[in-house]
Amino acid sequence: MVDWDLAVATATRLVRPGPDVSRDEARAVVAELRRHAKASEGHVRGFTGLGTEETHDTPVLVVDRPGWVRANVAGFREILKPLLEKMQERRGGGAGGTVLSAVGGKVTGVELGMLLSFLASRVLGQYETFAPAARELPGGNGAGRLLLVAPNIVHVERELDVDPHDFRLWVCLHEETHRTQFSAVPWLRDHLEGEIQSFLAETDVDPMTFLERVREAAQSLAGGRPEGEEDDGGHSLVELVQSPAQREILARLTAVMSLLEGHADFVMDGVGPDVVPTVAEIREKFQQRRAKGASRLDMALRKLLGLDAKLRQYKDGERFVRAVVDQVGMDGFNRVWTSPNTLPTKAEIAKPADWVARVHRKADPA
Repeated sequence: MVDWDLAVATATRLVRPGPDVSRDEARAVVAELRRHAKASEGHVRGFTGLGTEETHDTPVLVVDRPGWVRANVAGFREILKPLLEKMQERRGGGAGGTVLSAVGGKVTGVELGMLLSFLASRVLGQYETFAPAARELPGGNGAGRLLLVAPNIVHVERELDVDPHDFRLWVCLHEETHRTQFSAVPWLRDHLEGEIQSFLAETDVDPMTFLERVREAAQSLAGGRPEGEEDDGGHSLVELVQSPAQREILARLTAVMSLLEGHADFVMDGVGPDVVPTVAEIREKFQQRRAKGASRLDMALRKLLGLDAKLRQYKDGERFVRAVVDQVGMDGFNRVWTSPNTLPTKAEIAKPADWVARVHRKADPA
């Protein structure tokens, strides 16, 4: 179904070069990001009350754009294995089986590589939850690892014209919060993996439909839709959702991701004023970049890949966390990490008071 090695080779070949830096400057950036990542551990623990030094067993890797591609292909390969196996079984008997065989894994690998080359120049950092460990990309006991994409961080700090040392620490605070979430809450990774696997088990996708979504993204990268074809805004991969069970799972996953992203933004803003002198300037410029920096191509791909939804998750989740902390304090908010039953629902993300009433009423009976 997918030639993963070809996907890596294609993305590596197509990814744009990073900013112009000398070898000595590159070494200094890598060393500083590692120092900031280490310092961020204590800042995040102190602010959130989560975790101890012993809980941080996952590595922090400073990577370039091709390194980010290799790491993500390994993660995709792992988490999508059940879905691709199911699609493979349908190749011979389904209506599109013959055509799909002709298209082959190599074409799919090229198209996936094109998408990854686009994303590889935009991600600043990422906590990889499910990626398998490898010699060149080690993982912790739970197979997680934190990636910091050095050339992208340098590119954005120059584009925003902000203090580079402050910006690097600011980015590390956000990503370290994700590392702390999964390190300090042992059941969280298994819960998410279970939800994703349940979602994939419910998937009954025609292989040609799946490939068409990938192809639409590749065509956007190559210059948009064919001439004369009307632009309807594109389709999202999430629109492959079909069954009521899938919609329920997706709603739960959306709520969890909103919580995790919003919590990271809240922590970054909470810690920032004490340790990042220019945090207000960085935040303002970064938000402006987020709001206006999307070209037509960016907007099409964001919709296709669901990235527009991710931006909403930052805002909705941060509002939820802030409202709960204002009402019951950080210790009261941290009850969210007790078990899967105390995670907020999608409706509760929009109405934080409902989560407080549900969780705290049960925990503190009159």
